[in-house]
Amino acid sequence: MTNNQNEPRQFDAVLGGKAPLPLQDAVLGGIEGVRNRLVNPDVEIRVAAVQDALNYQAEGLNLVINSLQDSSRKVRQTAYNLLCYRIEPQVKKALQQYKCWDLFERIDETLIEGYIYNTFTEFYYREVESYDPNIGLQNPAEKAYVIDDDVNNFLREPKVNKVEALIFRGYYDLWRILPPNILKNIKALFYGPYDIDYHLSWTAIQDISLILKAFPNLEMLLVRGGDERHTYSEPWEKFISLRHEHLKTLIVETGGLGRDKIAQILSLELPALEHLELWLASEEYGGNSSIDDLMPIFSGELFPKLTYLGLRNSEYSDNIATTIVNSPIINTIKVLDLSLGNLGDDGAEALLNCPAVNQLDILNLYDSCLTEEMVERLKLLDVEVIADTLKGSEDRYCSVSE
Repeated sequence: MTNNQNEPRQFDAVLGGKAPLPLQDAVLGGIEGVRNRLVNPDVEIRVAAVQDALNYQAEGLNLVINSLQDSSRKVRQTAYNLLCYRIEPQVKKALQQYKCWDLFERIDETLIEGYIYNTFTEFYYREVESYDPNIGLQNPAEKAYVIDDDVNNFLREPKVNKVEALIFRGYYDLWRILPPNILKNIKALFYGPYDIDYHLSWTAIQDISLILKAFPNLEMLLVRGGDERHTYSEPWEKFISLRHEHLKTLIVETGGLGRDKIAQILSLELPALEHLELWLASEEYGGNSSIDDLMPIFSGELFPKLTYLGLRNSEYSDNIATTIVNSPIINTIKVLDLSLGNLGDDGAEALLNCPAVNQLDILNLYDSCLTEEMVERLKLLDVEVIADTLKGSEDRYCSVSE
């Protein structure tokens, strides 16, 4: 067999009829065949082209990298799966820049039992590594470092300004001890309890606005906690209604998110925001919000670039579902995530009867309160439906509270 990458191979595009090739057919073989199939309107043809592209060395690799921007989630996921274990510098750079909210990775990791007690193997497409002052920062731009009591040693590291992803498991305000211009390149930050056995309600959600002020280049912020003082319905005392130009992902994991804090979050100007995920949670632990508190989101005007909307771990998921199907935002988002809440068949029926739901890439209803019959109906939708691990339709509750 020839090694010429321009020769046609299996699945290469062939134009023309069934007449002998030399007379009437045009063979778009080799790398050109792959390129042509990658712009085909048929998603399955594009998926096959991505899978075949790596047969064509450097040019094929570049085509796979470019496919991370395809309009189809299935094509993007195929490209990611082919690239995630490769070591080429251009691949690592592409994955670091790739929008994590377009992937299953965020959804998948939260489906693991005991998620909030587990460690991350990856964070912001970087291998997670606990900071060791005896080793220092060997690959600061390619690692996501976990720090807590060693924060002062960490901040004195010569290469600390090259760190781009950080998991801070401390309980004090990191920004108050930051020297000027330190950690200026941080793009992804986790803030809250991590890798410990704890009650979420005994910890505190840090003031999001102060974090954003301290890290102006931040693209991804994940905060986790409750309210250790049990002042559940109170706002953050020093909150600043600010504008942040770069934040693309905001995730708030909590057992109880009060309406005042929701109002503060929605007062932020976040023009680049594409992924918003709020764990609304239990009224018993401070989740005293209602559908009225979420209405600014549903207009679609507050965060015009939003593609992933997660209103998770809620005690009023049916109300969210019946409201969102009649809201403008259902026509613009690609992922609707109502998982971990108490969604029942009434709310699911509203989703089934909404034509715009079929325009989604993913509908995540994991760990809800649906009947098996409803799950089977949902799977007939023209969308990737995640609806396993049901809590049952009688005893309805959100998954994470205390």
